[in-house]
Amino acid sequence: MRFSKYHALGNDYLVMDPCHVGHVPSPAQIRRICHRNFGIGSDGILWGRLSSTRAPFALRIFNPDASEAEKSGNGIRIFSRYLYDCGLVKEEPFLLDTAGGLVEVHVMQGGRMITVDMGHVSFESTKIPVAGPEREVINETITVKDRSFTFCAATIGNPHCVIPLPSVSPELAHTYGPHLETHVNFPRRTNVQFLQVLDRANIRIEIWERGAGYTLASGSSSSASAAVAHRLGLVDKKVTVHMPGGTIGIAIGEAFAIRMTGSVTRVGEGTLNPEMLDGAE
Repeated sequence: MRFSKYHALGNDYLVMDPCHVGHVPSPAQIRRICHRNFGIGSDGILWGRLSSTRAPFALRIFNPDASEAEKSGNGIRIFSRYLYDCGLVKEEPFLLDTAGGLVEVHVMQGGRMITVDMGHVSFESTKIPVAGPEREVINETITVKDRSFTFCAATIGNPHCVIPLPSVSPELAHTYGPHLETHVNFPRRTNVQFLQVLDRANIRIEIWERGAGYTLASGSSSSASAAVAHRLGLVDKKVTVHMPGGTIGIAIGEAFAIRMTGSVTRVGEGTLNPEMLDGAE
């Protein structure tokens, strides 16, 4: 199995192209490939380039636990860089089809910087989804372990639970993230962001990603968190999101349309030895 590896602010993915691999790895193989000790190690697998009736290219996104994500902002940027490196796209906008909806991508600076029109953020419970009656999920209470939090929920093609706090830390994400991800409020589990507003143009987040765990950076988490902070009146329409891995720029348009800009770094290419997959059926 051939692969290309990239990272977006420390959020690393393997791109596996059906043209080179032939078949989708099994769930057990995905878990083995993504394992940091027994495999190559990654925050997920980007499976494409796939055909689509709606766009020139389509993409499937697999988490390290082999679940499938609807959308990943960093994953979209990385896959777009892969298409650029293969000579399949140029530095002009193109459409990409994901399970979380169509996005428009613009590659810049020789692939090192990429802008994605991520779509519209919604806070509606039925779209996210969040259990209970139909409503906007804003400033509700959720209790996990020994603590209650005020949270907002959002979707930008995948679900997010955003918790504004005076300060945030990796320890918060590690301690409460797994329990929030699987809370009964979220029928399809959820991504979790602990949000600190620094000023009208800057926020900081710590991330627990659904199916992946603690994550250094996330494009969809940046999008959802910036949208929630704007919905609460805490930030303006242009926001820099600070994460352990670096920063992403978010521009918020009409009806919470999100334009995300961030970097991508090419790591390398290689071939997986079949021996690594022994016993992973």
